[in-house]
Amino acid sequence: MAFNGADTPGGPLGRMRVVDYILDYLAAGAVTHIFGVDGANIEDVYDAAYFHDGITAVLAKHEFSAATMADGYSRSGAGLGVVAATSGGGSLNLVAALGESFASRVPVLALVGQPPTTLDGRGSFQDTSGRNGALDAEALFTTVSVLCERVCSAADIVAELPRAIMAALTGGPAVLLLPKDVQQAQLNRQHHDDRQAEHAAGRPRVRFSDPHPIARALQQARGPVTIIAGEQVARDDARRELEMLRATLRARVACVPDAKDVAGIPGLGSSSSLGVTGVMGHPSAAEAVAASAVCLLVGARLPVTARAGLDEALARVRTLSVGAVAPYVPCTHVHTEDLRTTLSQLTSALTGRGRPHGLRVPEISRRTELAPPPHDGPGVRYRDAMAALDAALPDGADIVIDAGNTGAAAIHYLPVRRGGRFAVALGMGGMGYSFGAAIGMAFGRRQRTVVIAGDGSFFMHGLEIHTAIQYRLPITVVLFNNNAHAMCLTREQLFYDDRYSYNRFTRSNLGAGLATMFPGLPAVDVADAESLPQALAGALAADGPAVVSIECSADEIPPFAPFLAAPSAAADTQATPTTHEEKIDVAASA
Repeated sequence: MAFNGADTPGGPLGRMRVVDYILDYLAAGAVTHIFGVDGANIEDVYDAAYFHDGITAVLAKHEFSAATMADGYSRSGAGLGVVAATSGGGSLNLVAALGESFASRVPVLALVGQPPTTLDGRGSFQDTSGRNGALDAEALFTTVSVLCERVCSAADIVAELPRAIMAALTGGPAVLLLPKDVQQAQLNRQHHDDRQAEHAAGRPRVRFSDPHPIARALQQARGPVTIIAGEQVARDDARRELEMLRATLRARVACVPDAKDVAGIPGLGSSSSLGVTGVMGHPSAAEAVAASAVCLLVGARLPVTARAGLDEALARVRTLSVGAVAPYVPCTHVHTEDLRTTLSQLTSALTGRGRPHGLRVPEISRRTELAPPPHDGPGVRYRDAMAALDAALPDGADIVIDAGNTGAAAIHYLPVRRGGRFAVALGMGGMGYSFGAAIGMAFGRRQRTVVIAGDGSFFMHGLEIHTAIQYRLPITVVLFNNNAHAMCLTREQLFYDDRYSYNRFTRSNLGAGLATMFPGLPAVDVADAESLPQALAGALAADGPAVVSIECSADEIPPFAPFLAAPSAAADTQATPTTHEEKIDVAASA
């Protein structure tokens, strides 16, 4: 945006509004999109965005979804995700989504409008100043952010904006509370002219430790090395460096559930791929760790969802870690906020004269799947649906998964696309995340993005598809409609003897309903596996959004280890014993 005096929203020559300064500063840092919901105390930000050539302000339908758009945009690798919301209930709607970004260490900047400072503690509508009994927004957002600051004067934004961005880039959301009078206040033009220098000075100082303790331990290894790759590999875009290290170590790689795409392995044909760890993962990953001389964690904290089934193996195997945060398991940990540099250093240290001589590659790499009990209820089985998706999805497609039984099946069964992203929100596991996140990812990468979600998630935030329609984004929504909160229903069946249910829904036809609600939207219901490939092909070929709603059974148990270990699982369903595993033996290669 060119500032040329009184003819621009920036105001008179030599002065500019704080909101114009914010937008200009963000654009100078390569931010191209802001996601949000407009409202009285944030409308000045939208006004500034309208007049800024370098920034597109995307209007969402709900602040939770707007924040997940920023989260998905950031996870896509497109840059810093930015969300803008007004005061009061609008700002409170951000909390759940920012909690996900906080738990998953996703960089997001939240610009939150506030009533004017002149009305703090004086009964203003939506007062969140914390004064005179008002809700304290700063205290609230501090709990779900790596930094939260209330901007109290125009001059303060010069220091607080770069500080917030710097904090977010270390991993997590940063929040700026912006009173309306501060947004409109005039700022000295000199601050605008100096913004490039401020950007250079305000870049976060990347901290990393000497990785040679890890290199020395690997040089001394006698046997196989297994790598467990985590979400920081995606955040730092260290996929190539991870593959170089894997090849040097001739290691096999398992991924945590929310980092399926980081190993660069598109399907199940690579002998170096061990699948996914944790409650939705492959037992073969735990077997490989147990048989290893060394297990190397790369950017992986291993919370319970990613660690289930691994504790016993990790307790017996030498465990090393590189990453920005120490894992939840005892190990030798080296701190790094730049995995690309650290992994390159490790690879260099392990080549030439530093090459390990005691490494061994197993002749057979066994891949095992969880084996839920057979189910013959109505609709399409999870495994069959994921097989149809695997056959239909093209290379480069991005996949965003929601929580629940559907998410467990997708994480366990559906391979990553070559060159595509695979995102799932397991930090907080909030239902409905995928709809907004897919929109953010589609804006960031401008390629086919696929949402996989259940009807329970759809009823929470699925109507955000209207935003995808409005912007004609290439998003295919695949809904698994079992007319229930199926994971909660499964718990009732397994742990309460199926004596009652709070979690079955009145039947709905989501495809037909959406087709009627949004004329021109390709949306269909599919009730059998035979019809699914054609429906998916049509949806993926659509110019813009499309929906396929798959009828499935709420009584089918998904590939979710805690359910398969439940004492009543086999007895209640006459199931195959849960210790049974489908085994696929893959010849290993160096």
